Amino acid sequence: MNKLIIRQIVIDQKGELDNLYKRNRIIERSALDYYRKQVDSDIIKVITGIRRCGKSVFAYQLFRDRNFAYLNFDDERLISLDVEDLNAIIEVFYEVYGEFKNIIFDEIQNIPRWELFINRLHRQGFNVIVTGSNAKLLSSDLATHLTGRHVSLELFPFSFEEYLKYHGIEKKKLLSTKDIAMVKQKLNEHLVNGGFPETLKGNIEPKTYLRTLYSSLITKDVVLRHRIKFEKTIVDIANYLITNHSGYISFNKIKNIFNLKSVHTALNYIQFLEEAYLFFYVKKLTNKYKESLLANRKCYCIDPGIIHALSYKSSEDIGKIYENVVALELLRRRYYENIEFYYWQDYYKHEVDFVVKKGIKIKQLIQVCYSMENHDTKEREINSLILASKELRCNDLLIITEYTEGVETVNKKKIKSIPLWKWLLGMDK
Repeated sequence: MNKLIIRQIVIDQKGELDNLYKRNRIIERSALDYYRKQVDSDIIKVITGIRRCGKSVFAYQLFRDRNFAYLNFDDERLISLDVEDLNAIIEVFYEVYGEFKNIIFDEIQNIPRWELFINRLHRQGFNVIVTGSNAKLLSSDLATHLTGRHVSLELFPFSFEEYLKYHGIEKKKLLSTKDIAMVKQKLNEHLVNGGFPETLKGNIEPKTYLRTLYSSLITKDVVLRHRIKFEKTIVDIANYLITNHSGYISFNKIKNIFNLKSVHTALNYIQFLEEAYLFFYVKKLTNKYKESLLANRKCYCIDPGIIHALSYKSSEDIGKIYENVVALELLRRRYYENIEFYYWQDYYKHEVDFVVKKGIKIKQLIQVCYSMENHDTKEREINSLILASKELRCNDLLIITEYTEGVETVNKKKIKSIPLWKWLLGMDK
């Protein structure tokens, strides 16, 4: 590739990144303190996550106080770039940035055999951050070539706490009535608009932006990457998953609904959507390996704003939105708290939404119930918690609701209730 073109791209992107802090309101992500400890370590830093969730800005924040070079490979002018051109990029970096030891490469998975180049830079003493929007591609390449020489972090759209921070609302231990009302109002906004940084700008209509982003994600990160011939089928499956978020999915059912050739094809399509970070799936808690593979999984969307923008239902089930948001928060906490989570269901279809494990120990059982006003609903949720508590030998029982708060004892089991906004802000500790 022509070196002059590469130089112009590097210059253009440097200007865009330099102007980022001037044009936009930027907040420190919750993961920044945790990940900053790794910034000077002698390992490659890998940030993955869905497109437009803020990976570039996060990497910039990590290297903000030092000299670094930057290139985003998700640029149509770099479409013909090959691995042989990567040395020319380093030459251009020296011309544009001068001396540097730190490098950020955005969306690097677009370049074949990129991992060999990054490995070489690492051996030469460069401190490298790479970002990518495909979980499987990066993980497989890293496992093969960078074993023991990298640390990974998944970044997601803004959490509710980050959403509040963006709007200038800091978490406090003691909240006035006015504070609580404002936090609740922002939660309702967050449930509709989601947490993609671009949607927080006043000049962007969130629903239109998210629909465009969603379409682009499926095209770039699913259809083109996996060379899928029947684009409409994968779009229809994605729309089906959004409509059925927080519900069970069956590979066999998807095969039949969309007239696919095999269950294996259905599984592949579902995994492609997960690798692009559009959806994630929660398995059933079981000690039987075969059952864990065959049992239905629960499907959740990566952002409530996408659900609202793409849902075909005339009225959204707020209880399902609550459950999706809780699942997403557990996904974020998984990294920092070293936890895993599953759903529990017995032979009689009693269900607990989330079983939180730390190591081999069951740490907590969580039900998500928007309203506890209905007696039958409350009895069903509590009964399932108690049954699971006895089977799993866990006494930390929690129900996340809209506003119910307190502790009650049922069959000698203490059950705590907490509003969603408090739980999302970590105020249940």
